[in-house]
Amino acid sequence: MAETSRERPGTGPTTTGPTTPGPTATGTPVLWTKGTAPGRIPVLAHAIRLRRRPLEFLAALPVHGDLVEVRLGPHRAYMVCRPELVRQVLLDPRTYDKGGPLFDKVRPLVGNGLFTSGWAEHRMQRRLVQPAFRPGRMASYAAVMCEEIDATLGAWQEGRAVELNAALHALTVRVTTRTLFSTTIDSRAVEEVQHCLPVILRGVYKRMVAPIGLLEKLPTPENRRFDQARARLRAVIEETVQGRRSARADNGDLLSILIGADEESGERFTDEEIHDQVMTLLIAGTETTASVLAWAFHLLGENAEAERQLLGEVDRVLGGRLPAFPDLPALDYARRVVLETLRLYPPAWLLSRMVTTATVLAGQWLAPGTTVLFSPYVLGRDPRVFADPERFDPDRWLPERASSVPRGAMVAFGAGSRKCVGDAFGLAEATLALAAVGTRWRLRPAYGKAVRPKPEAALGTGPLLMIPQPRRPSGTSGGA
Repeated sequence: MAETSRERPGTGPTTTGPTTPGPTATGTPVLWTKGTAPGRIPVLAHAIRLRRRPLEFLAALPVHGDLVEVRLGPHRAYMVCRPELVRQVLLDPRTYDKGGPLFDKVRPLVGNGLFTSGWAEHRMQRRLVQPAFRPGRMASYAAVMCEEIDATLGAWQEGRAVELNAALHALTVRVTTRTLFSTTIDSRAVEEVQHCLPVILRGVYKRMVAPIGLLEKLPTPENRRFDQARARLRAVIEETVQGRRSARADNGDLLSILIGADEESGERFTDEEIHDQVMTLLIAGTETTASVLAWAFHLLGENAEAERQLLGEVDRVLGGRLPAFPDLPALDYARRVVLETLRLYPPAWLLSRMVTTATVLAGQWLAPGTTVLFSPYVLGRDPRVFADPERFDPDRWLPERASSVPRGAMVAFGAGSRKCVGDAFGLAEATLALAAVGTRWRLRPAYGKAVRPKPEAALGTGPLLMIPQPRRPSGTSGGA
């Protein structure tokens, strides 16, 4: 039974009045509930549980209310557990700006780019970066994707296990560096990026969830590797930017757009700002897409009917050839596989915002500086929104079924003015990769250690061994 008086930590939710404005999707006012997360310990509060078993901790919060108070050390935060409330937060970026104790640890480490910048800076940055992701440029990016996917598949051997997570990260690093830097970055620099990014991402996550900021200051081997990786990656970016500025060449890649923006208004990025944008695009374009693809192949390996439907579509559309950009509209099932994977295993599994001005959310008064949390992982598994939420079902995203999903329930790419600028880029790359693999190989799990989510900077699979088995499309000589 819900409480209607003061809160008692660990008990049922408290019924509150509607938000302001507080309607549901139908316009009818609702009564939201609020509660407090159980298991708080002195000093560290819930930070230890969030660090040790974050997915389990977050997934258990909705039973305590639509808005649940969480303590991160001395900081009070509120976890938003309903799609309508998440959408309210995301569509008001001035009131709910980027920030919070988790997030504020990230900005000094990866720079003040699109992902990390505050509302006012983000408006200018988005305007300058957006031309790089206009639909007219996607065909050239897709050509790079297809070349690199072809090269990756050509290195696989029948029956020889592939560590798929590592292979996909290597693939997405090459795609992202080529679309960022065109041919001006050499193979040595690509290897540097490929080596440094995982070290940086792992270090950023550990610092983000550390209950106190002391361990990262110690001269441990891990901390030294982190500092060295950041310095090496910065040097690669700076050398490439300086070389491009000296050559005064427009190679038609993302870096050319960052350096040239915005010639009409006179607004331009400084070298430091370009570094921050490149860091943002490298992280967003590699870790996220690689993680989604790894999970997609794992899920297909465990779901024979979904794999059959995907391969059937690949055979019908491609007939044995590799995909290209014009094929994307016809690869609808492959796209739905990507979307369903994003629902179950969103790379950005926990995000935060900081309240900039006093406001009311779910009937709760929030003072400036309050942290608001939301989890695409938790939202995507809410049984009140998704029937049988643990089941992998790409057909959830057929138009007639997807139309019933509340806005705010599927926010893997965000929403509003801060929606991921490269969402079409990532979706195209993942769809093309799924289809390309299907033209040549059927991936079978190499059974051994169970695959469990690894919630770090992105929600990854960890090592993922899969065995390629050659296949021919149905309808060609040799059969399926």
